[in-house]
Amino acid sequence: MDRIPTERDVVALLGDWASGRGPLYRKLAQALGEAIEDGALLADDRLPSERALAEALQVSRATVVAAYEELRGRGLLVSRQGSGTRVARDVRIRRPSADGRVPGGTATTIFQRLIDGPGELISVAVAAGDAAPELAVALRELVRDDLDELLAGPGYHPSGLPALREAVAAHLTGTGLPTAHDEILVTTGAHQGLVLVTELYVSPGATVLVEAPNWPGCLDVFRAAGARLATVPLDDEGAEVRAVSAMLRERKPALLYLMPTYHNPTGVLMSAARRHRIAELAAEHEVPVLEDNAYMTYHPESGAVPAPLAAYAPPRTEMLSLGSLAKAVWGGLRIGWVRGPAEIVQRLARRKVLADIGSPVLDQAIAARLLPQLDRILASRAQELGRQLDHIDGLLRERLPSWRWRRPDGGGALWVELPGVDAMAFAQVAVRHGVDVVPGTAMDPDGGHGNHIRLPFTFAPSTLDELVHRLARAWAEIERHGPAPAVQIVV
Repeated sequence: MDRIPTERDVVALLGDWASGRGPLYRKLAQALGEAIEDGALLADDRLPSERALAEALQVSRATVVAAYEELRGRGLLVSRQGSGTRVARDVRIRRPSADGRVPGGTATTIFQRLIDGPGELISVAVAAGDAAPELAVALRELVRDDLDELLAGPGYHPSGLPALREAVAAHLTGTGLPTAHDEILVTTGAHQGLVLVTELYVSPGATVLVEAPNWPGCLDVFRAAGARLATVPLDDEGAEVRAVSAMLRERKPALLYLMPTYHNPTGVLMSAARRHRIAELAAEHEVPVLEDNAYMTYHPESGAVPAPLAAYAPPRTEMLSLGSLAKAVWGGLRIGWVRGPAEIVQRLARRKVLADIGSPVLDQAIAARLLPQLDRILASRAQELGRQLDHIDGLLRERLPSWRWRRPDGGGALWVELPGVDAMAFAQVAVRHGVDVVPGTAMDPDGGHGNHIRLPFTFAPSTLDELVHRLARAWAEIERHGPAPAVQIVV
């Protein structure tokens, strides 16, 4: 059976192909050629028609025609009557794709940006800021006071440094979720916690119920496990109860995955009443729940944050909670945790031992010093994020008044609706103006939210000024002029 990548599949492989100098057709040919030689596009794959790919990339058809022609001249593409343009059958793969671009999944472009670095682009793929100043203080104190004691032992703590497990347990207890140290597994970031929980609960063909939209990196973890993704929508209080109830009854998922505290990408804070009702439904249908609270930061206007979802769970409900210091302190401090029933935590710990034996001890020791200060750190972050949110809100209202967004309850990004414009097409125009945008379809397993983008605002005011300036220029091009004009080919 023919493998026919769609134009959206091809666009996802190309990344920021249009950035930099030179004719568009040559940059497109270069990007397509690399995808072929890296093995991301396979021999005999049928490529989209010139017209379809041009529309997806928001360029003229002549640009794609010229790019295809150049690749035919290099022997990478062939055209056959009645079967379109295909990757040549005898093409030689230069290197496995895992040695070139990040392999597979909707988050590929996002993670590739972390590897490549932003270059001249302003990348809004990741909402991350500088380290909290308390991190440097904790590091100096650790070296001064505790380093000799830490280095005295073998350094292996598969379930986590005892002092950090105690600190996380005390923090969660303070949020309204009574927790003991043996209910905590320390992980190398929340992402590892998600992977371990997925390994425990999700087998190929099993259903995972998720909110839509969602973060692509999380969706890819479930897909890699062979899961079938079912979705529920959100409203201003979180995941819609009727939809959750219906899907639990009809699909009987292996896992319910939710982001109740500042959902990513919408910034919605799930209400206490909604948490209580969803916890009851999970208990009623005997479905394990993973709540992801790694997006742990907030704005001053959001007020009190309800207790974690697990605090509302009836007895014997299998409820696990993810947490992390990445957003609150620093993304480079790769410390996260899973909170759950002690017997489940032990099973997860056995899987973690196989993955990495244990998270870095020095990072854990620093985290143990920071956890007691976390409320103060979050309050300081809240003030900074509030100023950044006000700044970008004012800029967008002035420069892009037709865009629509809901002011988020928390987090570091806006979920923006682009009226009447496909976000993937806009992303292609935006990258030519120096902005790397993630379209909403990458965040929806059903392919919805095609007219949305996630727009982080965790940047300095000067960067936000330039970001909105570039976005406004891209919007003017796509709104007034449509696709780029035909390229003039010089032979």
